[in-house]
Amino acid sequence: MTENNQGWVRTISLPEPALQNNTADADRLVSALKSQFNVPHVEVDLFLLRQLPELIRKWEYRVCCTVFRDHQKWVLAGVTDPQDTVPVMGLAVDLGTSRVVIRLLDLLSGRILGEASFDNPQISIGPDILTRIHYAEQAQGLPELNRLIINGINTHLIALCKAANTEPENIQLIAAAGNTAMTHLFLGLTPYWLIREPYIPVINSPGLVEAEKLGIKANPLARVLVFPNVGSYFGGDLIAGILYSGLHKKEDTALLVDVGTNAEVVLGNKNWIMGCAGAAGPALEGGVTRMGMMAGPGVIDKIRIDPETGRLETHTINEKPPVGICGSGLIDLAAQLFVSGMIDIRGKLNVAEAGSHLKEKDGLTVFVVVPAEASATGDDLFISQADLDSLVRSKAAMYTILETITGTVGVSLRDLSSFYVAGTFGSFIDPESAIAIGMMPDLPRDRYIPLGNSSLEGATMALTTSRCVHEIFEIRDQITYLELNVNQEFMNRFSAARFFPHTDPTLFPSVKVCRTI
Repeated sequence: MTENNQGWVRTISLPEPALQNNTADADRLVSALKSQFNVPHVEVDLFLLRQLPELIRKWEYRVCCTVFRDHQKWVLAGVTDPQDTVPVMGLAVDLGTSRVVIRLLDLLSGRILGEASFDNPQISIGPDILTRIHYAEQAQGLPELNRLIINGINTHLIALCKAANTEPENIQLIAAAGNTAMTHLFLGLTPYWLIREPYIPVINSPGLVEAEKLGIKANPLARVLVFPNVGSYFGGDLIAGILYSGLHKKEDTALLVDVGTNAEVVLGNKNWIMGCAGAAGPALEGGVTRMGMMAGPGVIDKIRIDPETGRLETHTINEKPPVGICGSGLIDLAAQLFVSGMIDIRGKLNVAEAGSHLKEKDGLTVFVVVPAEASATGDDLFISQADLDSLVRSKAAMYTILETITGTVGVSLRDLSSFYVAGTFGSFIDPESAIAIGMMPDLPRDRYIPLGNSSLEGATMALTTSRCVHEIFEIRDQITYLELNVNQEFMNRFSAARFFPHTDPTLFPSVKVCRTI
């Protein structure tokens, strides 16, 4: 049996008990809920059982019920007076490695009551997930990492509730999506074996967890749905992204890319889904160059080189003085350098064309993007040849992942009906630039669809439409994971992709270079 496609909050009218109808209070309520949701059973917590007789009589046998489910069970997560005007609320959580986003919702209307975004407090331990996993092995390391993320969420959910003129105890449902490692740290589970062959998580489907046991400041009965993982490198944030994109319902084959710590790729349609992950992300998150950083105020996100004058035109987030460059700006820069002839097909600087932008630093020739007098740091913002070489490897890895996963199932990249790009990367990247350097396939531009924060949006869907939770576990069961580390075809293709845009220019017919090197 499956539930009908509505929300989780229902007002139930119960027949009053009588000598001829002496069913127990809880049984009477559960029977009505089973009928409402068309399910075989709904669990009721002992804490609620102790209050139930008084409450249902006080409310004259009309009860506003909040129910939640996972892949195994249905639970009554809260009851309120139907006459109460205070909204029953839910909290959607994107458990990002670098950035956490939470969204407060009215569960009945689906209205967003507030949203907060903040740096993951675990960054104080280490900016990358690997450092945190090693820290978790130390005495009290895991509890500390768990405390940081839970306290961070509590601080901001309390502030959101205050701004919405409500109380945290009105939060009855929470949905959280993150990568496998972040999910473990959120739950206080050891991530030790995630990075050791054969790379085994503690659990892939945590299901419903009591918010109180996690230390989250919400209603004592509140339940947290933790999105399931497929394995060590395919997390609940990707499943949330698939849910939000609708890829799992499409007739035609589509592809979803999320670039963060890794490049994570999903390919499929309503009949099958394949996923894989590879190390193409770090260089685009700030790992390529010393001026690289995550998107934020003053960070360069767009660059153009005037073809007539060779002058660089940069745009920064919030139009603040430039402090660095993020992934989308870096891809723009490489694309502009290539099509203007300032770098060649190998990504090597062309001194004759780029001369006025070049400078010697510590015995190395670098390309100055923003001179010291124009930067917010007071120093030149520049990119070196080593940085460009690293970018070439990253973009080659990205394209090779796409080629390998499509080739595995006999699909051509050109046949993709939709190319979804998730996360901050998807929000800022210019497909034209990514295509110019051979990072993404040369498709009609209208096939590229930015999803924004698909992890948060998927978590929101789980809170607002009951059918979606069933879909989450259907998606999980449908996914086949492709292991790239042992894929020989990946290595063969990688060598061919280490050029701008590729050793086979027919794959990128729209890319026009201004000058031949």
